[in-house]
Amino acid sequence: MTSLVLRSARRRRTVAAFGAVSAGLLVLSACDKPTPLATVTVGSKSVHSEASCYNDGKELEQSAVEKCLKDMKDVKSITVDPDEKVRFGVDPDIADKGWTLLMNGQPLTEASKKTYVVIPGSVFFNQQYGGGGKSTTVSLLEGGKAKGGAKATGLWSFKFKKDSDA
Repeated sequence: MTSLVLRSARRRRTVAAFGAVSAGLLVLSACDKPTPLATVTVGSKSVHSEASCYNDGKELEQSAVEKCLKDMKDVKSITVDPDEKVRFGVDPDIADKGWTLLMNGQPLTEASKKTYVVIPGSVFFNQQYGGGGKSTTVSLLEGGKAKGGAKATGLWSFKFKKDSDA
């Protein structure tokens, strides 16, 4: 009788464990695949972000890109000393499609297929390049240019704050 009770309890635990694993797998399969990451490094500080606009690598409507460029609620920020170099790193998935740096929504660089680009920090606060003031928004546009050209497939944005000690 005791062995029957033990086998029954063991069977219930096995069924419960199987159910928990199955439920976990079901939840994981319902999760969206994370977007590729873009990283900004200034000196020893880095921030990285998933895309603010992304449709699983498919083309984005121009209106969606424009909306994302205006919606800056959850944008990561980093302090930039104008005398430092700013390093941009992207996942190979982004580099394969090509990407362009935008500053305040306007193209700052030509399209690149590199995974790593370095730009002087002073550029982001220079009025000649569309910067100025104490902060600027820098975006990475995957697979396209701001106006015309190849179609955009993703957008990552960062807020650059000018180092007050600079």
